[in-house]
Amino acid sequence: MIRQPSRHCTVELQALPARIGHVRRIVTAQLRYWQLDALIDPAALGVTELLANVHRHARPSKQCTVELCVLLDQLTVSVHDLDPRLPRLRTAGSWETSGRGLALIAALSESWGVRPHDPGKIVWFTLPALSTALTEARARHAGWDTAPLPESATDPRPRTRSAQVG
Repeated sequence: MIRQPSRHCTVELQALPARIGHVRRIVTAQLRYWQLDALIDPAALGVTELLANVHRHARPSKQCTVELCVLLDQLTVSVHDLDPRLPRLRTAGSWETSGRGLALIAALSESWGVRPHDPGKIVWFTLPALSTALTEARARHAGWDTAPLPESATDPRPRTRSAQVG
């Protein structure tokens, strides 16, 4: 069996509003480098939500680590912070201006979860990387010219060419 090696990126930061935009740019650049352009928007949106939650809720520190990992056919995005309190999915009222972050993560991801990690916790979500890469490859090749080759291009007789250098 041929297996694709793991691809991994880690960013440590304080979850401050000015830094969140910087991390979005890092995520975008990394996913482009891995040729997973179709995952940029959902991954950047998800990491923004998770970092906003760290900024808003994490105590005693806003220090956290963002991790991107592609293994076989899946991108996992995770944020580890130092606050041991686990977030919970809730239904926000239509009048509320916050409280939809984990619902958004659940809607945009293939799977997501929270786990204690001493110290603190890890909140993560996954996106399907293999099917996205195949879709992108098909889209790139869809514009290829599929017209038949001229007869001269399919002629099996050998051709000889000569050149003079002088």
